[in-house]
Amino acid sequence: MSLKTGDRAPDFDVVARQAGAERRLSLKGLLAERNLVLYFYPRDFTAVCTREACGFRNNYASVVAEDTEVVGVSVDDAATHDRFATEYKLPFPLVSDPGLELARSYGAVSTLGGLMGMTGRYTFVIDRSATIVAVFDSMFRASQHIDGAGEAIRSIRRRIA
Repeated sequence: MSLKTGDRAPDFDVVARQAGAERRLSLKGLLAERNLVLYFYPRDFTAVCTREACGFRNNYASVVAEDTEVVGVSVDDAATHDRFATEYKLPFPLVSDPGLELARSYGAVSTLGGLMGMTGRYTFVIDRSATIVAVFDSMFRASQHIDGAGEAIRSIRRRIA
């Protein structure tokens, strides 16, 4: 079962790829600087996943302006993430989770996805106190994740303003 709004986000310490380079990311480290949109998606280069990644890319400047970072997670390997990020000019890091450890800790593995060795499509908006302020779960509606995350980020800013 997926985590829900109000739950504490599970900590993580992973290696991410961005612009062809590796960097360590931890929940604690990310939240020390800003809020987080952590999104899980099944595979690089598939239709809905590409729409979703490009939607986050297109909104990235406004997300960063709202003191928030975006991190994508799938089972794809680092080389595939590099090709995907380069082809679609993704400005945010991508995490390889081939064993689904991170996805399972967030409950982001659907039954079908788990059988196929993939994550489901889940987006978690996490504030700097590590509280999940919004969760989106729609396998085929990438716009629900992008638009919903944008509204959740704005609600964080209104709450602290």
